[in-house]
Amino acid sequence: MIRHTALDRSLLHRLLRQKKLTLGGNRNLRIYGRLDCRAGKRMNVENRVFFADEAEALANGYRPCAVCMPAAYRRWLRHQ
Repeated sequence: MIRHTALDRSLLHRLLRQKKLTLGGNRNLRIYGRLDCRAGKRMNVENRVFFADEAEALANGYRPCAVCMPAAYRRWLRHQ
């Protein structure tokens, strides 16, 4: 997990191009989702974190976004 505020613009773009960061999350709400999620795009930069994959997000205690990942969110709900 990498905080958005810990990355400068060029490093962030390089990691995204290299597909080393595939998901974004909200640090306060503990929710992760796709980088193009309409809900995720509105979050404050101070709360934004990035993950390499879904396993990393889940290992850090985050849940899937119901907006951009509805199937993963339903699976997560069933296991709660």
